[in-house]
Amino acid sequence: MTPEETVAAVDPSLSFVGAMHYFDAGVVAKSKEAGLDGFRMYFLGRGGVLGDVEAAVVWSAFGYFNPTLVKKMWDSASERMSPRDASRNYLDWAEDLGREKFAGAEGLAAFNDAAAALFGSVNPAALALFAGYSAEEPPTDELGAAAFNAIVLRELRGSVHLAAIVAHGLDPVVAHAIRRPNDGKMFGWDELPEPTDEDRALLVEVDETTDARMAQHYAGLTADQRQALADGTAALVAAVSA
Repeated sequence: MTPEETVAAVDPSLSFVGAMHYFDAGVVAKSKEAGLDGFRMYFLGRGGVLGDVEAAVVWSAFGYFNPTLVKKMWDSASERMSPRDASRNYLDWAEDLGREKFAGAEGLAAFNDAAAALFGSVNPAALALFAGYSAEEPPTDELGAAAFNAIVLRELRGSVHLAAIVAHGLDPVVAHAIRRPNDGKMFGWDELPEPTDEDRALLVEVDETTDARMAQHYAGLTADQRQALADGTAALVAAVSA
C-alpha cells in the first residue's frame, strides 16, 4: 500500500471514529456527573492536553470557533475542573467507549503498533493538538489503545489541515463556511462569511496539501505498517457500524 493509498483508506474514516466520543450519550452523562455539560467537556476535555492555558491558546489550536465562544466555554469549564483532569477523564471515557464499540474487531494489535511507529516519526512542530495527544500514555489493552490511536490519528490530520489552511492564506472561518455551512451557530458565529470562488479554489489546494503532507508522514512507515493502519481502520469502522 502506497502512502497516498493510506491517506485515502485511513484519514476520512478516522475523522468519524476518532470523534465518536464527543457527544456520545454515555460520555455526556459522565461529563454531567463530573459537573460539566457535554459542550463544555468537549472544549475542556479536548483542549486540556494543551495544559492550564488561556482560552486564546485553545482557540489557536481549534481554529474554526468564534474566540468569544471558546473563552466562554473554556473559562467557565476550567472553574469547575482542571484542564489536565478533564483531558484525562475525556480520554478515559473515550477509551471505555472504544472497548465497548470495537469488541470483536480484528487486526488491532498491528494497527496499534503501526500507529505508535507513526506518532514517533512525526515532527510535531505547528501541530499543537497532535503534539498534546501523542504525548499522552496510551492504554495497554488492545481495544483501549485502538480508541486512543484513532483519536490521535484524527488530531494529526486535523492539525496538519489547519496548518495548511493558514499557510495558504485562507481564513479558517471561511474554510468552515465552505465545508460546514450549516454549523455556524454551533461554532459560535451568528453569520458565516460568504465564500468566493477564489476561497473555494484555495480550499481545494489546502486539501491537496493536507493529503500530500499526510502521505509524507505515512511514507516513513513500511508498506506492511501502512497496510495495518488501513486494515485496522476498516475493522474499526465495521465494528462501529455493526
